[in-house]
Amino acid sequence: MSVGETCNFGVLTASDRASSGEYEDLSGPAIEEFLSQALTSPWKICRRLVADEQSIIEDALKSLSDDENCSVIITTGGTGPAPRDVTPEATEAVCERLLPGFGEQMRAISLRHVPTAVLSRQTAGIRGSTLILNLPGSPRSIREILDEIFAAVPYCVDLIGGPYITTDSKIVDSFRPPHARRD
Repeated sequence: MSVGETCNFGVLTASDRASSGEYEDLSGPAIEEFLSQALTSPWKICRRLVADEQSIIEDALKSLSDDENCSVIITTGGTGPAPRDVTPEATEAVCERLLPGFGEQMRAISLRHVPTAVLSRQTAGIRGSTLILNLPGSPRSIREILDEIFAAVPYCVDLIGGPYITTDSKIVDSFRPPHARRD
């Protein structure tokens, strides 16, 4: 993919209550706000708000990846131990390969802020040329995590065949090995 190509980002909120209108989704907009501050290359958002049902989440992930051509999908919600928290299972079901380092690092970041981060089942994986990341449902946690892990996202997208993503180094200092930079 080339420099300057628009990168489609999928933002998927998995929440029974937000999807039914019981309360406003604040998590999806928190992800979008981060992206608006961090990204300097062309990008577009594709949003989904779905109930905590594994088959519905799987269908939404497939649609964002396969139909909307999202290079990155960031999910929020459904990563805890409650019976209806099934976002990691849906992610694992649609991905060809998992990237356990993302989940490990996301939990490590959250553990610096709350002891219950050990309950999180956040994960990440690859579907075709799409990176899928599972974040928790708290807007504060979303920002804490994205501020740190997003540095690895642009190079990961390079490696799986997506567009060249650039960031504002004051927000996220993306890392690429010297041989991979296109300055």
